[in-house]
Amino acid sequence: MGNKHNSAGFKTRSPLSIFIVICLCCFFYILGAWQKSGFGKGDGIAVQMSKQTDCQIFPDLNFETHHNDVEIIEPSKPKAKVFKPCDVKYTDYTPCQEQDRAMTFPRENMIYRERHCPREEEKLHCLIPAPKGYTTPFPWPKGRDYVHYANVPHKSLTVEKAVQNWVQFQGDVFKFPGGGTMFPQGADAYIDELASVIPIADGSVRTALDTGCGVASWGAYLMKRNVLAMSFAPRDNHEAQVQFALERGVPAVIGVLGSIHLPYPSRAFDMAQCSRCLIPWTANDGMYLMEVDRVLRPGGYWILSGPPINWKTYYQTWKRSKADLQAEQRRIEELAESLCWEKKYEKGDIAIFRKKANNKNCRRKSASICESKDADDVWYKEMEACKTPLPEVNSANEVAGGELKKFPERLFAIPPRVAKGLVKGVTAESFQEDNKLWKKHINAYKRNNKLIGSTRYRNIMDMNAGLGGFAAALESPKSWVMNVVPTIAKNTLGVIYERGLVGIYHDWCEGFSTYPRTYDFIHANGLFSLYQNKCNLEDILLEMDRILRPEGTVIFRDEVDVLNKVKKIAGGMRWDTKMMDHEDGPLVPEKILVVVKQYWVGGRGNSTSSDQ
Repeated sequence: MGNKHNSAGFKTRSPLSIFIVICLCCFFYILGAWQKSGFGKGDGIAVQMSKQTDCQIFPDLNFETHHNDVEIIEPSKPKAKVFKPCDVKYTDYTPCQEQDRAMTFPRENMIYRERHCPREEEKLHCLIPAPKGYTTPFPWPKGRDYVHYANVPHKSLTVEKAVQNWVQFQGDVFKFPGGGTMFPQGADAYIDELASVIPIADGSVRTALDTGCGVASWGAYLMKRNVLAMSFAPRDNHEAQVQFALERGVPAVIGVLGSIHLPYPSRAFDMAQCSRCLIPWTANDGMYLMEVDRVLRPGGYWILSGPPINWKTYYQTWKRSKADLQAEQRRIEELAESLCWEKKYEKGDIAIFRKKANNKNCRRKSASICESKDADDVWYKEMEACKTPLPEVNSANEVAGGELKKFPERLFAIPPRVAKGLVKGVTAESFQEDNKLWKKHINAYKRNNKLIGSTRYRNIMDMNAGLGGFAAALESPKSWVMNVVPTIAKNTLGVIYERGLVGIYHDWCEGFSTYPRTYDFIHANGLFSLYQNKCNLEDILLEMDRILRPEGTVIFRDEVDVLNKVKKIAGGMRWDTKMMDHEDGPLVPEKILVVVKQYWVGGRGNSTSSDQ
């Protein structure tokens, strides 16, 4: 009976079990097919995430220049705030050196030529237009000698400085013969004379400062000798002199020796010069010469050509008495001696002084030593008539602050400020790791933009330069980098100069001391995270647009949340943008945003973009 019961039970349940299994299989098959069709919830989330991430490499961004005429078609429903073009009268707008505002400040000590930035309610919130006919500058080295008239349509210097060979107007271009007020026969011959005293050829001299630079021919011709000169001049009646310098592809900023410190660290330059710069060196108890001393490296050279040197020949031309000029030269030499400088050369129009390597070799004590504990804390700080003390040394043969390698070896050698532990948190090991990291980053940039490292990008800016690793990895005669150290970041500018690079302090809440359209390529690493709660990000982006040339490139490297904010603002700025992943993959929270500025000029709707 038991066996019959079990057999009957099995026959009853078996069809039911099979039926249930078949039903379940059919259900999961249909469910899977539905999900795969694209109507499933999980797939919808994936699609949505893909839209939000938008991380693409940028082979479809065109980095070449191509000025075609395409009418701008304004989108009916813009996704971002659209910034309109400024009036054409702002084509050469320099927010912190505007003439009307300058004239409201005292002329004493050139205060009116210093930085005076607009108040918040005075800031422009529009795009600075390029002049009609604007053309990409000539590539280096041709750009050193020629500039398109349409880019800098100012002829006054061709008349004012005609005898001195500053600049000539030929057809639709300016030609720069390489002359200067004190070297009308050319900068090369002038530099040859300097090189007979100063070791320019062997890499000992790498960084130079030109005070009152004119069109920067001295700096332009030093470049082929592997010397990088930082040139500055005020925005004054010598119309567009700094603009010409940058258009030629030479490092320069708008600046003046006035009442506040120069925006450079102490012991920065191997060489400095005044070629008829008309700075009153003996005024204010020698304060201006003391500022040059602050930024001049121990063992560095100062060149003075022009008044009062060679006064016996020129006193009538300068309309000054012999006694007055002789007294001025004697006073300059006394100041130089008090600063621990030695006159090494005087012949014709040129005098050359050399700063002693340390204080132990000084013949006389300085009358006044500065009390400030930080000689690099200079942003908007007033100058004083005092000598900046040098770091202590143990012997008369030691170089104060540390001896530098010759260039190019010094580019990757451990800088003395790092070796001595003067930069908090930076060690020799971390410095070397930073160099490796930036070589890796630059290689990644070059894989996606083959023009990086070519003459297409001559004037380059790193807005948050750190230790200068970006510029060091890019170092080439084809380009130069303005390394900007934000005033709210760790002070590393002294390290950058010790590597044989140049740069400047700046607060990005304000306008930069340059003309519009002066940089081909701008790099911003972590800048917007740094300034996120300090000032309006829109203002920084508009300033970047002002100084970026049409069809120039920007690479942002920052946290993805920050870059999404930047990308939203950039969407209304006539910029073509692409987001891409970090070179180590999509899981790294740091992303890269690449921008190409469209070509357009004032008064027309020209653009290289066809999708506006």
